[in-house]
Amino acid sequence: MADPFTGPDGRPRCHWCAATPAYMAYHDREWGFPVADDRRLFEKLCLEGFQSGLSWLTILNKRENFRAAFDNFEIDRIAAYTEADVERLLADAGIVRHRGKIQAVINNARRAQELVRSEGSLAAYVWSFEPSAENLPPQGAATSAASIALSKDLKKRGWAFVGPTTVHAFLQAMGLINDHAEGCAFRAEAAEARASFKRPTARGD
Repeated sequence: MADPFTGPDGRPRCHWCAATPAYMAYHDREWGFPVADDRRLFEKLCLEGFQSGLSWLTILNKRENFRAAFDNFEIDRIAAYTEADVERLLADAGIVRHRGKIQAVINNARRAQELVRSEGSLAAYVWSFEPSAENLPPQGAATSAASIALSKDLKKRGWAFVGPTTVHAFLQAMGLINDHAEGCAFRAEAAEARASFKRPTARGD
């Protein structure tokens, strides 16, 4: 594990966020903090799928373009997309123009609708895969038992571009796993957020 990076404010951070100010802002404000909003969870799953074979910085720099192109990742709106929308998106230079990944987002929106009907919410479903303290992966691991299990179940439900590595990155980012490095000042902040976070359930209780 690389030594922590000291930011301009003197606080130590995970080494990977030293690459650009955009990474540092993402690390400080979002990465590893728990999320229970279906739209944000769906967006992150989609963007992690687009990242496949690319860097997260590429996707992060285009995130606002993705949001504009995909109706802010509103599940019901994307589920209604047609082939005309696929062609529109393939012509959008502001996003990653990959037919398979674009079609996967539309497919996954429809699968997400099915999942919400059966499980109550995407959040309740996703958080049911949160690993216990005894089953946390080693820090910096590329996959985990939780990501393998969630990936397998999503694929069984018909989702695409949700391999174990993609899903593990999603679990880290959405706060189901606190993977901030030992010595990172934000590890404790993420832990506090997780401690006070109300895990979503199927009935919201």
